[in-house]
Amino acid sequence: MRALLSVSDKTGLVEFARGLADLGIEIISTGGTAKALRDAGIGVMNVGDVTGFPEIMDGRVKTLHPKIHGGLLADLDVEAHREALAIHDITPIDIVAVNLYPFEETLRSGTTDEGELIENIDIGGPAMVRASAKNFRHTVIIVDPRRYDDVLTSLRAGTVPMEMRKQLAREAFSHTAKYDATISSWFLQNEGLDFPEEFAIPMKRAQALRYGENPHQEAALYGSFFDRYTSLHGKELSYNNILDIDAAVGLVDEFDEPTVVIVKHNNPCGVGSGDDLVSAWHKAFATDTVSPFGGIIAVNRPVDIAWAETVHSLFAEVLIAPSFSDDALAILTKKKDRRLVTCLPLSRLSQHQTARMNVRSIAGGYLVQTPDNMLVDESALRVVTERQPSTEEMSAAQFAWKVAKHVKSNAIVYALADRTLAIGAGQMSRVDSARIAVRKAQDVGLSLQGCAVASDAFFPFADGLLQAADAGATCVIQPGGSVRDEEVITAANERGLAMIMTGMRHFRH
Repeated sequence: MRALLSVSDKTGLVEFARGLADLGIEIISTGGTAKALRDAGIGVMNVGDVTGFPEIMDGRVKTLHPKIHGGLLADLDVEAHREALAIHDITPIDIVAVNLYPFEETLRSGTTDEGELIENIDIGGPAMVRASAKNFRHTVIIVDPRRYDDVLTSLRAGTVPMEMRKQLAREAFSHTAKYDATISSWFLQNEGLDFPEEFAIPMKRAQALRYGENPHQEAALYGSFFDRYTSLHGKELSYNNILDIDAAVGLVDEFDEPTVVIVKHNNPCGVGSGDDLVSAWHKAFATDTVSPFGGIIAVNRPVDIAWAETVHSLFAEVLIAPSFSDDALAILTKKKDRRLVTCLPLSRLSQHQTARMNVRSIAGGYLVQTPDNMLVDESALRVVTERQPSTEEMSAAQFAWKVAKHVKSNAIVYALADRTLAIGAGQMSRVDSARIAVRKAQDVGLSLQGCAVASDAFFPFADGLLQAADAGATCVIQPGGSVRDEEVITAANERGLAMIMTGMRHFRH
């Protein structure tokens, strides 16, 4: 029997090769892999000795040769294939262990050197993997070092069973598909082509999840989520936890000052900013003192003992922060079911790690869009009423607008310059969202007098705006664009409101 080993990830390589050699299997190899094996005292034949042709072009061409690919692709059940092997003096290759140049790892390092990235695009490796996987009945292909022991165990027992061969072949094709998709995505991102005629999404399973949105649904997490997030304490993150973490961090990332965001079921239920996290917490929590139980809390400053002592009595599923002090951890880890997660700031992430497209599955396809990551610059805001907003009202309106962007539609947010006062989310009628927000403020005893109100989309009628005015709002921020804008502006003028139009809608479904 003959094995071909050519790997970038040399984890377990020597042990695997030694196991093969002990079984009397001849090993051929290339470049750095061959050197690693020789250094370990394992006999190995260079690929060039098999092909009669040296590696050329700085190693770009090593294994692309009929003596290699004939040995990988020969169907030994077909007489013509056996005859071709004999005529051309080609030895079948029974076992192949290949993993590919580290293109994704190079990309994730943050390099912008196109030449370095290009040189990490493997050509011969994927060709060998695909050839071996196609011929799985006669060639065993291994792309994951964690599989070495499984294969050795089977070989020692006599043969690698067909079921395992098929599984390894499937893993191999998935491996090369993901590899090519990563390269394709880089080219698309580099050239600014967001919606090509064809594209693939590179995904590798990061974690199997206990279940999905509900216990009867199966689920897994794919991608580079854990490049940014690290779990420090508590049970593994659930499907719903991860959704809420993404929502909470997406909102807290909008703020530069110390800010606390509380999320429940993918909706913010309180946001506060202050001189420190303790003051920000009190503002966020006051918005809704019931919903935060079992919710997700994200902050954009390191957590110290003062904040830990403040929030410790509340049960929250997950606390997310850039870091936790040792004193804070000593307090917060007392609750075993509380999950603590650190989150790298956006400034620490590479362009590759922050680039994203929104993909949503539907029956028969996928909807793909660019993310809603734009905020209107103050210079682009248009005051459409007779009364101009005060400086305080403008700050409150911008705070409310940031939050409304992250609330499920229809979204209504009442706010001051540093805190939410009430949030109405997810209603089919905009006026119903406004009513709910007012009622929630009343429930916790918060006054809406003199606040700003944000609507994620235009007011189709004046009724929602009038309800906000009746509740005490003095400034309104909304996209505009309704055929009844003039009617709404007239109503705002009659009630003495200041109204700002952004020209940008923030639907979230």
